[in-house]
Amino acid sequence: MTTAEHPIRRETAHRLARRALFSFIVTFVLSRIFVFLIMSDEMPNLYLFMHGRHVHHLNYGIFLMSAVCGYSVFRRPIGRAAEITALLYGVAMGLTFDEFGMWLHLGGSYWQRASVDAVIVVAAVFGLVAFVRSLEKFEARHFRAFIALAILLIGFGVVLYIAGNHLGGLVGPRLQELEAASSP
Repeated sequence: MTTAEHPIRRETAHRLARRALFSFIVTFVLSRIFVFLIMSDEMPNLYLFMHGRHVHHLNYGIFLMSAVCGYSVFRRPIGRAAEITALLYGVAMGLTFDEFGMWLHLGGSYWQRASVDAVIVVAAVFGLVAFVRSLEKFEARHFRAFIALAILLIGFGVVLYIAGNHLGGLVGPRLQELEAASSP
């Protein structure tokens, strides 16, 4: 019986990590877009307020992550349920880490660089789990390719850091103005 015919297919960690990575990145990007559109009055304010306090979406992520992790531990999903669980886990991580800077600086700006840096680190970890070959398959002949890839990744990281600082200098003041104008 092929895996397509089998009603319950066990997912590997690599496949589940790819799903989590996908939903993590999509959630982060959509969160940033929605916040920008709300702050610039291009779309209705969808924020939840309780007793005059804005409930940040990192809280939704924490509750969703708690539910997903509880489900994973107690139900141990397989097949389609595992795929959906991985997608929801990525959404929860995206919502939570999008506001990582606020973990460090309560009451700080939404547009903190720490949040973007945290998202890059989490995405890299998901990417490693999703796409790296197992260490058992790593052979001496792969060492040169590994070194070349490491140099490229480090170079890409440096370029990304410099570009992020430059972009932050260009749009940062405008984003802070929007945030200040939208605060109650």
